[in-house]
Amino acid sequence: MRIYNGYGGVGGNRKLWGDEHEITMVENNPEIAAIYQDFYPNDRVIVGDAHQHLLEWYAIYDIIWMSPPCPTHSQIRYNIGFKANRKYSKVSAVYPDLGLYQEVILLDKWFEGLWVVENTIPYYDPLIAGAKIGGHIWWSNFPIPDFNHGNRNHRGGTVESLQKRKGIDLSKYDIHEKRKILRNCVEPETGLHVLNAAIGYTQPVQEGLFAK
Repeated sequence: MRIYNGYGGVGGNRKLWGDEHEITMVENNPEIAAIYQDFYPNDRVIVGDAHQHLLEWYAIYDIIWMSPPCPTHSQIRYNIGFKANRKYSKVSAVYPDLGLYQEVILLDKWFEGLWVVENTIPYYDPLIAGAKIGGHIWWSNFPIPDFNHGNRNHRGGTVESLQKRKGIDLSKYDIHEKRKILRNCVEPETGLHVLNAAIGYTQPVQEGLFAK
């Protein structure tokens, strides 16, 4: 299977996929992309804009996974950084990055393979309805069974606890914001669960974003 892993980070979602697939990962941070390449030397790693790469190359893949940046949609940023009564400076307002919905629409209307877009559950009502499963929101053209991945430990997690939780060791890498990088990782068991759902899905996709 030719898999496109957009905004792949250090590869949390990809960790349990094995090496039987032809995987292309696009990440705009060269330091993070280098760590991914170190972890997965058989994958093709492109340093660049995953949003633009998707538009230009979507048709060559069998499965597409997109995990676009989530901070502008984040409940934590909005509820704790803005709404909470805090003594220190609150975060500034930002426009939600609507590239998320551009990707959902592009894949839903143009792509003939299997696809999934993953993000944080937003602080607002999603502009396109998605499935809230396992602490994430998902848009896809195949059914993703519900699952429970346990405590993600994102709010109080340290670098050490998040490394243990996700099975990703960044200790040898001289890179800033390790905690943020680890928090951005999809849990490996979640990545495998979703890939297995895609590969095991053989029935025709119903009309619309989600098979029922």
